[in-house]
Amino acid sequence: MLMTLIQKEMMHHILSVRFVALLVMCLLLIPITLSINHRNYRQNLVDYQEAVKLANIEETTINPQMELKPELEVSKFFLKPSPLSVFANGLGDALPSYLGMTRNGIVQGASSLVSDSLSYLLGHLDFLFLVSTVFSLLALLFTFDVVAGEREAGTLRITLANSLPRDIFLWSKLIGGYLVFVVPFLVSFLFGLLVLVWQGFPLGEPEIFPRVLSLTLVSLLYIGVFFAIGTVISTYLDNSKTALIVAFTVWVFAVLITPRVGFIAAKFIAPTQTSQSIYLEKTALRENFNAELEARKKEIHQEFWKDRPQSSFEEQIAGGLEMDKQVQPLEEEFRQKFKDSADEIDRRYKRSKTRQEGVGETLSRITPTSSLIYVATNLTQTGKIKRNNYFQAGDRYYDALDTDLFSKVLDYISMRTMRPEDTVKITQPSPLETPTLTETLRQSTVDVLLLCFFAVILTTVAFLKFFRSDI
Repeated sequence: MLMTLIQKEMMHHILSVRFVALLVMCLLLIPITLSINHRNYRQNLVDYQEAVKLANIEETTINPQMELKPELEVSKFFLKPSPLSVFANGLGDALPSYLGMTRNGIVQGASSLVSDSLSYLLGHLDFLFLVSTVFSLLALLFTFDVVAGEREAGTLRITLANSLPRDIFLWSKLIGGYLVFVVPFLVSFLFGLLVLVWQGFPLGEPEIFPRVLSLTLVSLLYIGVFFAIGTVISTYLDNSKTALIVAFTVWVFAVLITPRVGFIAAKFIAPTQTSQSIYLEKTALRENFNAELEARKKEIHQEFWKDRPQSSFEEQIAGGLEMDKQVQPLEEEFRQKFKDSADEIDRRYKRSKTRQEGVGETLSRITPTSSLIYVATNLTQTGKIKRNNYFQAGDRYYDALDTDLFSKVLDYISMRTMRPEDTVKITQPSPLETPTLTETLRQSTVDVLLLCFFAVILTTVAFLKFFRSDI
């Protein structure tokens, strides 16, 4: 009986205008979007390779005895684009293209949004956008009248009068509509993957295919959530037109408004400074320390030469070297004070930023759309995990440069001697490590469980309401 009802429901959807709209969107949007984004990825990869090549042919050795300006970028850590960005652009264009290493700290290079800012006024089109926005709306259009339409037409009373169990009836509606929906979706997605492979996308690599498969499963789960939402709306309302209006309103709030409101509210709940203001604060701190240091050095200089008679040039050089030895402990003291103060500024900023982001994430997870975006961008290496790994790798690289170079730069030397043996070779940063799929899913467990929770709870609510309805 269930299979017969499922086939009947599938034929009902296949013969409707909604199925035609779904088929056209799947066949056109998915393959074309994947193809266009793959071309963008290849261009971004070429830009990255050119930037790295240019940085490698620049000066890679520095003598700490030279006067090194605090704002000078002695090295750069570039962000390599992810091949999986063809599915979800995520934070790829918002992250800085490189992290510049200076004595004042890490400077962030310009992102792609700077050069292509006008195009982002209209938003970015990728596979994640299609699933989260377009197909979620189509899923509601497939389900808003599964019960309300039958009740309005009077066929629901006739159908259930034949001793048909209500659970069988509702399961046939859900399963039949879902199968009709996902088959064109999966076929078009498979065709899009073939187009990518034809263009040279490394789909068969061990780190690529499992992630694409996981992305597909998460997308199907997300579509299932919106099928459950549409069914809940249909069981609570008797009029299909009213159900359509309510379904569209729910979609607007769930997909377009609530995920953004969460982070807007977080800025008021947990305000924080910008990265540029932190850099300027550390720059001002260094200038204050340098001014105080210069005043102390001037006092030492006056005290040192006060009782010394006019001497020869050789004696002046010897006196200058002796004075440098007296100034060295003071310089080291001020260097350590600046480092401790700068580290405290960084820790304070990171704590406030982490708190603000945590509040925004929590508030945005009220809707399943946010959970899908978090999981999908982590799977495609364009989300929070990639961003955190990028900045953490930059911090480790900066610490290594601070040990090898910055800590050896001496501002107090009055007589500088450039000896070849003092030259320090700037080490190139190590490639950014990519977390395994297991680690990615472990860090995305909350969002995956939330999607499952939404699907189960909403389906249960729909069945409970339908069982208690007076037909």
